[in-house]
Amino acid sequence: MKEKYKKHLPLIIGKYLHLLFFFNPKKALNKAYTIFCTPRKGKVLPEQDTFLEQAEDEIIYIDNITLQTYRWPNLGETILLIHGWESNTHRWKNLIQKLQQEGYNIIAFDAPAHGNSSGKIFNIPLYTKCIQKIVELYRPNYVVGHSLGGMATIFHQYSFPDQEIKKIVALAPPSELSRIMRDYQGILKFSPKFMKALNSYFKDKHGFYFEEFSLSEFVKKLTITGLLIHDKNDDIVPYSEAENISKNWNTVQFITTENYGHSLFFKEVDYMIIDFLKA
Repeated sequence: MKEKYKKHLPLIIGKYLHLLFFFNPKKALNKAYTIFCTPRKGKVLPEQDTFLEQAEDEIIYIDNITLQTYRWPNLGETILLIHGWESNTHRWKNLIQKLQQEGYNIIAFDAPAHGNSSGKIFNIPLYTKCIQKIVELYRPNYVVGHSLGGMATIFHQYSFPDQEIKKIVALAPPSELSRIMRDYQGILKFSPKFMKALNSYFKDKHGFYFEEFSLSEFVKKLTITGLLIHDKNDDIVPYSEAENISKNWNTVQFITTENYGHSLFFKEVDYMIIDFLKA
């Protein structure tokens, strides 16, 4: 019974928001936006605590949000790690251990509404603002981001090009917000009229329509050296989006993997990253 309820819950929510839209469009759109931006998981699990407690921690404040930062100090160059949706800093454990052996100074933080950070919503503009705060404080030489963290890494470089960052790495980043929103529409069965109104809501709130937020367009303005890694069989983010990013990013090295999935949790990928940083 519980599984059946979970299966039909998106349809129930969609029907409720359509009904609410008829009587109070603004409230319905705000609820649809909030649902879209609210992660269901990503908090630190008990078994993840041991590793994270080895780091030096500091709390950073931004927009009434407390960001939990972690630092594995060393004398080498500084690397900032950016995790993705419904994840936290622990996802970098294996890479961090390899980077420590190479002598890098490592910085990471839990995104808003993730890990040990506070907040209830998560979106790329907010994440980008948080990244810039961390960049100003720790002055990283390199930034590595996975999934939506990769999307935020590229959007941050596009939004704040005049940083001291030397190289960036994007692992399996989505490119097109319009594709993500079509998926969202399909899950909740929103009508074209509802989506048109939600598109305008995004424009008013963040300054862009769905189709205007496109990494494959943003990277045309990037001059920073980048590494893009994407798996051909990624079942979360289409491989074609990585291909489009790579075509428009003149200073990127594009590596395709096969059967590594969306997470790219393989030592071979870790060594690809390290080789790129050391080159």
